[in-house]
Amino acid sequence: MDPRLTAHALNRWEDLTGRLNAIGDYLPGLALRLTAGLACYLVGSRQLSEGSGFEPLVYPAPIAWLPASLAWSLLSWTMLLAGFLLLLGLCTRISALLLLLLCGISLATQNWPHQWTELLPVFGLPTAAGGSTATWMLAIMLLPLLFQGPGRLSADYLIGLPLGADPAPRAVADWGAWALAALFLGAAALWLWPVLGMSLLAAAIALAAFQRWVVG
Repeated sequence: MDPRLTAHALNRWEDLTGRLNAIGDYLPGLALRLTAGLACYLVGSRQLSEGSGFEPLVYPAPIAWLPASLAWSLLSWTMLLAGFLLLLGLCTRISALLLLLLCGISLATQNWPHQWTELLPVFGLPTAAGGSTATWMLAIMLLPLLFQGPGRLSADYLIGLPLGADPAPRAVADWGAWALAALFLGAAALWLWPVLGMSLLAAAIALAAFQRWVVG
């Protein structure tokens, strides 16, 4: 193969991917925020207006230590407010983390995942798929928002501009980054799989210590 043709093809491919990457700073985060945020806001407001119904919910500890009505209101308000913040793209990573924790609590709560069947039409799925399917889909959608942020079409980005914030901070792929990932995922998994959650939290501590005292 002619090296010049190969170089030309590679240059064209790099031009194409470069343009796609530029759009990737805008559209993916916006689509994820609007879909996940709208779904959470609608379901949270519906849960607050209708209550938990007559079917008792069995929450995992320590949520189970709270009065049932207080636990329901607290979790529903968290879902509604975090969903609203996602729609705005404000405090996006914090909102995504709270909703990710809420997904873990929902999956670990008996009789609650079926309450999330209202999410399914937003995702284009039939209600027969079940609330657990919607919860897993929401959790997967939240991961890019947590680890990559909301993108440039967000309040977070617009607020950062006059403050001189770097719109694309340098990625730091060290052991501390993996410690944060293990911490966040462990906190979410702890409700559903306690052994896995505790293992990830222990790994987070070990990785943070390794970064702090060994790598420096």
